[in-house]
Amino acid sequence: MVVDLEALRTVDNRLDVQVLVAPADSLMDTRLSVVNTDISVRLYPPNDLGDLQYPQGKTPAQVKTTLVARGNPDQWPFDSYTTEALSADVLVGAGSTRQFLPARVEVTGFLEGWDISSSRSGPSTQSSGAGDKVTITLHRDKGVLIFDLGICLVLLSLPIMALYVAIQMLRGTKKFMPPFAAWYAAMLFAIVPIRNILPGSPPPGAWIDQALVLWVLIALVVAMVLYIVAWHRYSE
Repeated sequence: MVVDLEALRTVDNRLDVQVLVAPADSLMDTRLSVVNTDISVRLYPPNDLGDLQYPQGKTPAQVKTTLVARGNPDQWPFDSYTTEALSADVLVGAGSTRQFLPARVEVTGFLEGWDISSSRSGPSTQSSGAGDKVTITLHRDKGVLIFDLGICLVLLSLPIMALYVAIQMLRGTKKFMPPFAAWYAAMLFAIVPIRNILPGSPPPGAWIDQALVLWVLIALVVAMVLYIVAWHRYSE
């Protein structure tokens, strides 16, 4: 069974995948590329697909489903997500005469911005007794972490520059410049769009909002207040 990764929904703790079954040669009519007997594939842990049914004479098709990938999105960008141990069995035949065959699970696919690893352990089920389990783990890519750090530095630099200019104007050490009002407004309204381009879209209220974005907004508002005080003082 091939599990092709498609998308990770961090807030929902869900991993969207495409499942493709590649039956053994003994279960296939190689001339027509169809299965030569009724087979079904059972995934563990169970999900909303139930058993994947492949009637005799049909070609195995790719099916979309969702896996649970547990993690804490509030820890962005250091969050990671891990699925439960994934395994599968093939049920060959029909009715009560069906037999279990262990299936090997292979993980493929690429998710932009994520480092993906998989580990194997143990037999797939007690019924089959010979398969293996695969656990999928996803971590943020190092390139994404560097980009996140750069955006955080940009957010920090904006209020520092705004406060420096406002204090200099208020003290009278620099000439008051009325056009700076548009500059302050542009910086203030740029914070939310800059925050929203962060890779992975951290959920609202994540630590970055509490520890950085909120204080950047407060510092910019303080800088604008100082600028208005300087305007009031030097426009008389």
